[in-house]
Amino acid sequence: MDSKFQEAQTMPLVHIDLIEGRTDEQLRNLVKDVTEAISKNANVPADRVHIVLNEMRKDRYSVAGKMADGK
Repeated sequence: MDSKFQEAQTMPLVHIDLIEGRTDEQLRNLVKDVTEAISKNANVPADRVHIVLNEMRKDRYSVAGKMADGK
């Protein structure tokens, strides 16, 4: 197997979209838990797991036509 292809297979990239408001500790725990789950279930070393957190402002996210900030 091509080594570049094999390397790409062992580098999971996870994107997590969240509404703002969580503490740094909550975010650290989230990425720790997600890393462990991906490593275990995808059979890759934890140091190969990449996670991107995207925090959205509440006034930039809506569900069913209502903004998450309640306005």
